[in-house]
Amino acid sequence: MAFLDIRNVTKSYGTVQVLHSVDIAVQEGEFLVLVGPSGCGKSTLLNMIAGLEGITGGEIAIKGRVVNGVHPSKRNIAMVFQSYALYPNMTVGQNMTFGLEMHGVPKPERDRALADVAKLLQIDHLLDRKPGQLSGGQRQRVAMGRALVRNPDVFLFDEPLSNLDAKLRVDMRTEIKKLHQKLKTTIVYVTHDQIEAMTLSTRIAVMNKGHVQQLGTPKEIYDTPASVYVATFMGSPAMNIIPARVEVHHGVLHARITDSEGRPQLLRLSQGNLAAGRDILLGIRPEAITDPEGADRTSRNIVSLRNRVTVTEPAGADTFVTMTLGGRDAIARMRADASVAAGQDFDFAVNMDKAVAFDPATETRIAP
Repeated sequence: MAFLDIRNVTKSYGTVQVLHSVDIAVQEGEFLVLVGPSGCGKSTLLNMIAGLEGITGGEIAIKGRVVNGVHPSKRNIAMVFQSYALYPNMTVGQNMTFGLEMHGVPKPERDRALADVAKLLQIDHLLDRKPGQLSGGQRQRVAMGRALVRNPDVFLFDEPLSNLDAKLRVDMRTEIKKLHQKLKTTIVYVTHDQIEAMTLSTRIAVMNKGHVQQLGTPKEIYDTPASVYVATFMGSPAMNIIPARVEVHHGVLHARITDSEGRPQLLRLSQGNLAAGRDILLGIRPEAITDPEGADRTSRNIVSLRNRVTVTEPAGADTFVTMTLGGRDAIARMRADASVAAGQDFDFAVNMDKAVAFDPATETRIAP
């Protein structure tokens, strides 16, 4: 039995169903990230785990106990909100221990928990300040500290970094990761940021329109996306999706695509279960298209592709190169010092071992 069990959970508002038969089993100590665009149902699901939203159908169980209808205060969960939700008239220390005080925890025990968590989060020097005297990052630590002092079964994070600037987001992401590795806590974390999802999680649930599109480890989600939606949502830049047709040449399966001039190009397929004559959508990550010197030496299937460069974008450690494949823009990821320029015909190296095939009708991945 999982530590947190979400079993066939649905949610409707009147006749509008916003969550459809969600099944997720979260093990103790796991860091599950719910990721998806605004309106996909991820925050609604988090609120249902917390008890802030009612459940239309299915069950949610924590440590084997079904919590449908159980008041939030009786679920032994702690939630960190996007807005931090700190009491402005209380000090940092009072904010962090208020929940313990409301649950009747004796003051010596409250003080011990406060000292331990404040030291862990390096905010022990802020305990006498009010929230208005703190920076955004400090308020975030206080909000996390308020959750940690309660030692709950499950921590729930609702887009906790979205109010921070870009650098602070990266710093706090690292701090949350360190915290999880140290405490081995069970966390369910909501974000629309796929970078946060990839870097923080042990598993990811990619959501869209109330459905879980794919549930898996970051590597599974990235390398073998279940659908075109997952492939293009996870990854920056997104996976290239190129219309292609499967053909046999000299007894070997190839994907026939068109280049920037509309000329046919053949890419030898590593996946061997595709029928000749079948139309597919070929998915290739930008880093699998590079210059010959930067190609993966361990790959058994590097295919040369000559094509016209339309745009180059230097990005520090990388150079992103745009071209046209199958009538669509396709992006290659190259080294910073790659010698490539817009308008140039360039010999790209394509790692076809990393390519995946999707069905054009269903947009789901065709399993090898």
